[in-house]
Amino acid sequence: MNDSSAGSPEEAKLLKREGLDSVAGAFGYSGGEQLDKPDLGTRRRIHLRLTDDSGRPVEWYLKRYGPQPWPVRLRKWLVGAGGVSPAQREFQNIRRLQAAGVPTMRAIAFGQEVNLLGVRRSYVVMSAVPGDALERCLADFLRSCRPAELERFNAALVGLVRGLHGAGIVHRDLYASHIFLDEAADGPQLYLIDLARAFVPRWRRFRWRVKDLAQLKYSMPAEWVERHWEAFLDGYLAGAARNRRRWARAVDRKAASMLRRGRDDHPDKQQGAAVGRI
Repeated sequence: MNDSSAGSPEEAKLLKREGLDSVAGAFGYSGGEQLDKPDLGTRRRIHLRLTDDSGRPVEWYLKRYGPQPWPVRLRKWLVGAGGVSPAQREFQNIRRLQAAGVPTMRAIAFGQEVNLLGVRRSYVVMSAVPGDALERCLADFLRSCRPAELERFNAALVGLVRGLHGAGIVHRDLYASHIFLDEAADGPQLYLIDLARAFVPRWRRFRWRVKDLAQLKYSMPAEWVERHWEAFLDGYLAGAARNRRRWARAVDRKAASMLRRGRDDHPDKQQGAAVGRI
């Protein structure tokens, strides 16, 4: 069994008090709000609202990963990844992005059970981020924000994605649902979440980054894409203008492919928001 904590002493006390300092405790935990959605498989997500020993409110998320099918575990063992769980991967990705200065959650703790065929089950605890997902709040923000706020939002989005890719990391699920907007007093702040699938590609980095950008374009509101995507891409590619046409074409091809698949899967639903500008 492997366990690790990156929280403060107060958080370590709270983990122990709630029984979240071990795999057995995390899987036996019955509090919090279960967050269900389709295709979770053996994964479970739980929203925790707690109070620490000093009386301060604490908001965490607990992810639990049950045993994976034997073929999956065997395949991971054969490629040398049998000892790395999804929970450990997200824990490490959070810390990697924090080190790179990319706004995200804080990694609190993770644990995993390992046997001869790799990881049996694992869990990770992370902090919440302020605000709400762009998927839910950006349309209202665009209708009500002042020009200066919109300019700061666009600059923050460029900085977030450039920081992610500048650290050598690709997200693999860079949708508007995984970027949170906090309308703070000092201006819009953005945070990146859901890092379980993020990784550092050794090969085909252009392909992976294009996929991230296409996911973002596909999922943003059409109004924003129409008015601001070109400027976003210019900011993202700052210093690489001579390659802009290649990037733009590759992103548009990928986003168009995603749109076609979305319509096939949901023929009565307009998927994403890049419909107006692919």
